Amino acid sequence: MDKFVVVDLETTGHSPSKNDKIIEVGIVVIENNVITDTRTTLLNPSKSIPPFISNLTGISDEDVVEAPLFYEKADKIIDIFKDSYLIAHNVTFDLGFLNAELAANGRERLMNPVLDTVELSRILFPKAPSYKLGQLASYLDIRHEDPHRALSDAYVTAKLFIKLKEKLESLPYETIDHLFKLEKMFISDVKELLSERLEELAFSIADQKDITSFKGLAFKHIDDIIKETYVVETSFGEYLDEIYEENGSMQRQFTKYEKRAGQREMSEIIYDSFHSSSHALIEAETGTGKSLGYLIPAVYEAVKTKHKIIISTYTTQLQSQLLDEEIPSIRDFIEIPFKVALLKGKSHYISLEKFTHELDNTQTDNYDTALTKAMLLVWLTETETGDIDEVQLPTSGYFFYKKISTDAESNVDPQSPWFSRSYYQKARRKAQKADIIITNHALLCTDMFNDYQFLPGYEKVIIDEAHHFEDTASRHYGMKLDYINMQFTFNQIGRSNDGKMFGKVLKNYSLTEEHIPIESWDEILDKTKYEIDDLFQTLYQYVVSQHKNSKSLSDIGRLQYRFKEEKEEQTTWSIIKEMVSRVTFYMRDAIHILSIIEQHLSEREVLDKYDREDLLSMTAILQDFIDGLELLFFTEGTVPQIKWIEIDTKGSKNAVYLYSEPSDISELLADEFFESKKSVILTSATLTMKNSFDFIQKRLGLKPDRLITKKIESPFSYKDQVQLLIPNDFPDIKYGNMDDFIYATCEAIISLAEITKGRMLVLFTSYDMLKKSYSLLKEIITDNEYILIGQGITSGSRSRLKKNFQTFDQAILLGTSSFWEGVDIPGEDLSCLMIVRLPFQPPNHPVFEAKSKMLKENGKNGFMELSLPNAVIKFKQGFGRLIRSSSDRGIVFVCDARIIKTRYGKFFTESIPDVPLTFDSTKNLLTKAEEWF
Repeated sequence: MDKFVVVDLETTGHSPSKNDKIIEVGIVVIENNVITDTRTTLLNPSKSIPPFISNLTGISDEDVVEAPLFYEKADKIIDIFKDSYLIAHNVTFDLGFLNAELAANGRERLMNPVLDTVELSRILFPKAPSYKLGQLASYLDIRHEDPHRALSDAYVTAKLFIKLKEKLESLPYETIDHLFKLEKMFISDVKELLSERLEELAFSIADQKDITSFKGLAFKHIDDIIKETYVVETSFGEYLDEIYEENGSMQRQFTKYEKRAGQREMSEIIYDSFHSSSHALIEAETGTGKSLGYLIPAVYEAVKTKHKIIISTYTTQLQSQLLDEEIPSIRDFIEIPFKVALLKGKSHYISLEKFTHELDNTQTDNYDTALTKAMLLVWLTETETGDIDEVQLPTSGYFFYKKISTDAESNVDPQSPWFSRSYYQKARRKAQKADIIITNHALLCTDMFNDYQFLPGYEKVIIDEAHHFEDTASRHYGMKLDYINMQFTFNQIGRSNDGKMFGKVLKNYSLTEEHIPIESWDEILDKTKYEIDDLFQTLYQYVVSQHKNSKSLSDIGRLQYRFKEEKEEQTTWSIIKEMVSRVTFYMRDAIHILSIIEQHLSEREVLDKYDREDLLSMTAILQDFIDGLELLFFTEGTVPQIKWIEIDTKGSKNAVYLYSEPSDISELLADEFFESKKSVILTSATLTMKNSFDFIQKRLGLKPDRLITKKIESPFSYKDQVQLLIPNDFPDIKYGNMDDFIYATCEAIISLAEITKGRMLVLFTSYDMLKKSYSLLKEIITDNEYILIGQGITSGSRSRLKKNFQTFDQAILLGTSSFWEGVDIPGEDLSCLMIVRLPFQPPNHPVFEAKSKMLKENGKNGFMELSLPNAVIKFKQGFGRLIRSSSDRGIVFVCDARIIKTRYGKFFTESIPDVPLTFDSTKNLLTKAEEWF
């Protein structure tokens, strides 16, 4: 069948069952990969079009009043689809509507084979940042003239389908063959297309120069890099002159280059630190050009001394920015050739061996698993890194991925043919030969707390986004256990008869009761799962019962409770500890049986490598569970720990998470890290409070005797670019006026949005307050004038919400926690930043509570030493969202009058750049904002 018909509909709503109707049809016909026909018509839905749909599509009631009814066009529509594939971007939606209308008008439903371009794009373009039609079009350079109109959307979908077909025809035989085995799970009827392609490939040799295959799996061929040696002749001063000064390489490279004194100063401080074997704390404000400021001396030092330098970031976003933007840019204007490598933890890299083994195991595949396998098959023909962060997997696809990551491999045999093909080993080899290694705080800390066995040896390291370093180190020295992960593990192991890991081993080796206690296994498994259920439900109830005394909500809406043996209700706590003992007892029994199997089969020399790996990895995971539970409930560990429980009040009655973290990481960092490294450079836009580094220095355990500190101010003219507005007439929350305060906030949001035409980012400290404000704003905004996007309410990741915000002209984005930093919205996309409350952590947050108590016991003030500095640093991060370039202009509206009225308020205002501040009535502030814009 060579005819493909693409359809796109505009409708009055999402559901034909709720009497929603089609208002526009767009149809595009493709034959022999060429668009041969286009049709479009408006339809009269015999009902009013909702304002939101009119806003989105531009179709109003007046436009359709003269339009035909569906039944007048029904036969023509049926005729167009004769002997063709039916294609749509989310085919179940469009086909569902068409068939509902056809059935309502006494016509036969369309039974064509279907192709869903959302699904096919996920499979064939696994690296695409989004699968929405507009964003796919821009990713693939397809012009999209008139989004949300049926013909334009159908035309773009047709162009997309032609690209999908081209991509399919570029894939190697092995990949198509595997896709063919998976296709019965797909929505799209691709069997015929895949079968034709297999036939073509069977009789021709495809031109696949850069594709290699092994054991039936095709993947991109990657050459190992060769390290060239280069001798640096120039002095560091000459090197910087050639880059930074007038007519230097930066000026030659960038037409709009403006010399920034702070950037060169940063490079010099880092070089001095390297050469005096000192550590450094450098606060480089927005606009300094911090990344280049540290990359330039790092490259010089690494190549000159032939010793690697590690650069660690907190977010993968900054890692990508360094690799994709900063490093290529630096290569253009410095003459020193250098090698750079990115290294992450093992869990980030796919294991080709594990994936090959799992590919044929389709018995337990659900749709998400089949889709994940298909995406990975195509991705392997493109990826040079094997880093899973390149792909947007479906949510439950990550459960499958856990089984096939390099982390799931046990003992790696260097003699294995897979070893030389391993992405993780390639990344390690590349890192060994590199001058600069980019990694993340998580791997840096894992390496530090595991005798430095994960990263190649290094003496000098630059830590960017360093305000997160203490928290990351604490998390990695601590631990986390949760119900979902435990039950998932036991479900993976399975009973003796359900075809999961345990049953598979029994079947593969014909094991019987005389070899191992099979009946006992099923009993142990059931009892363990029952006891885990019981334990976590009891913990859930315990936290709820303590809730009256400890009302601590996390920023994602979980209820938190810090537990300490001596202060718990002894009767209930004794019962909980007995339950923990029973769980660990049954887990030990399970480990015992798994060990008997492994030993018995190894002695018989019949145990398959993969089955052995499964048995050993499950044994290790169960042992980790036992160690974790014992640390949480029975022992203290070598470093005093803060232990707490979080429950998801909206989840099931066992949605429980257990955590522990050291109460003070500073001594550990001082001994294990700062003492053993020659030079650690810590940099961020936010390290000081009132121009002092004391807080961060103490938290990290940095000794003053070999420490350089420097604050580099922003080159931006904040006085001209920003107005800081603070209302003096908001209700005071202290007196229980929470609802009044939220109402005042929402009124201010709407009034400011009218002045700035949306383009507002509103930062909350509490998810609960965000949710209430979102509901109230939804009621107030009646005419859909503004697109309202709420973190945790509007679906999508942080970067997805940010993209949506930038897509719409008049949008208001409500964010909490992660939106306070690392979100770049430059230019006119963001004109107003509202900070609802000063970002103090709740005083009874488990970690804060414990650390404050410790400070108090040492005669210190927990508020001044901990709460306030953390809040100031977070406030500075939030403030930094507004101005991202020298041409940005905007207002910061802080609803919290404590910034003026309290003695500690000046710590906030004196920690940000000097900007004009107005403290006045909301009415006067709005007038001022309007005049200023």
